This record gives sequence, C-alpha cells and structure tokens, in this order.
Amino acid sequence: MDLRAIIVDDEELARKNLMIMLENYCPEINVVGEAGDIDEAEEMIKSEKPDVVFLDIRMPSGSEGFDLLERLEDRNFLVVFVTAFKDYAIRAFQTNAVHYILKPIDDEDLRTAVDKLIATKETFSKHPENYDNYFNALQNLADRLVHNKTNNRIAISHTKGVKIVEDDNIAYLEASGNCSMIYFKDETRYLDTRTLKIYEGILNTMKFYRIHKSYIINLDMIKEYVSEDGYTVILKNGVQLPVARNRVSAFLKTIKGKA
Repeated sequence: MDLRAIIVDDEELARKNLMIMLENYCPEINVVGEAGDIDEAEEMIKSEKPDVVFLDIRMPSGSEGFDLLERLEDRNFLVVFVTAFKDYAIRAFQTNAVHYILKPIDDEDLRTAVDKLIATKETFSKHPENYDNYFNALQNLADRLVHNKTNNRIAISHTKGVKIVEDDNIAYLEASGNCSMIYFKDETRYLDTRTLKIYEGILNTMKFYRIHKSYIINLDMIKEYVSEDGYTVILKNGVQLPVARNRVSAFLKTIKGKA
C-alpha cells in the first residue's frame, strides 16, 4: 500500500531530512508536499488530500499543530507527530494510541511508525467511521499536552479501529504475546497492539496494579485475596488471577493502603 504524505515543520532542514529518510527507508510513502506553517499546511491538505500528515509538534507552543487539525472539516487522514519532547509527551502519546517519532529521527523508528501507519490505513479503509474516534483521540491528546487537562480516557487500537474508553471501565488486562487483552466490567474485551509493559506506564498507579508478569488489575475490582495453594486475587466478576510470589508483599501493602 502506497500512502500520500505531507510534511509540516517550520524548519526547512528538518523537512528535507525527513523527506530523504522516507525516500531511503520507506518507499511506500509518497511525499506530495511540505509546509512551513499551519496556514500553508491547511491549504495543502485540502488540495492534496493526503493519507498521512507528518506534523512537527513543539511544547508548549505545539498548540499550533492541534489548531491545524481543528480547522479541517474533512479529516480522513492519519497523523504522525514528530517531537523532541520525549519525557514530556511520551505517556500522552501512548495513552491516545497515536503515531509518533522522536527527534533526532532514527531510521528503525521511522520504519516501525510507517508499518503501523500502513496497518492502520488498511483497517480504516474497511471501517472509515473510525476516523471520528481517531480524531477524538487527537483532541484528547491536545487537552493533555496543550491545555493541561487531566483525564482518564484511553484510546485502544483494536482489529476494527480505535475505541475511546474510560479507564474506570477496565476490569483487568492480560498479556497476549506482544499485545494486551483488555477485559471490561461489562464483560466485553479488546486486543490492543501495545504490550502490558506499556500499559503499566500508561495506567494510573493509584487505580491499577501489576500483580503478575501476565496481569494488571483494577484495584477497585478486588473482592478477595486468598493465599491458600498459591496466591490468588478474586475479582468482583468472579475472575481468579494469580499473584506472583515476588509481588505479594508490595501488593498487600497497596491494597491495605486503599482499604
């Protein structure tokens, strides 16, 4: 699958560098234009109708990039945020399941981002209604990074697109290879492409606890802890999950602190 792309960055050298890297490492990306400001980018997106926009975002002045996305009415493209602010923004990017690459750009990271883009584009081509949820996730990201709003909404990438959820509705998560199966209180479940380790960093540690290499639980879902024949936590929905021996002591301190 070939994707038409636009690069938006106020530094010409940065635009040229990314264009060269895309040509060298990502032949599926066809750069159809570049823009140095959001006014130019807006007109180019309207005329070229790209599949993807590589958007430089600077903190805290990165609000301009989000302003660009809010201006557009036909929002049927994907966004890759390009940022140098790793420590500041990484958790917010992961929470919202958006595509991003860090400056200075690494060729392997770029290749990985493009592979994810292609997979997402294929999914969205079959389920175009997912663009609404996708741009809701981008607005959620803007609220966190630009407007400093705290929230507990998470965007989950699943087989049919993107789902926005409140983390309160999550019962527990289970490792599934390099993915995570997320189980909700209403007994639905979704397979997300992110690992349990990533979720350990995303989720609020006051609400969620990793009890085992394969499980993270919502602490509010605990009904009972049993230490007979091993260590087991029983959730309110009846699910029984093991607690790793080396995590028992810290886990007990955590649940006693919430009592």
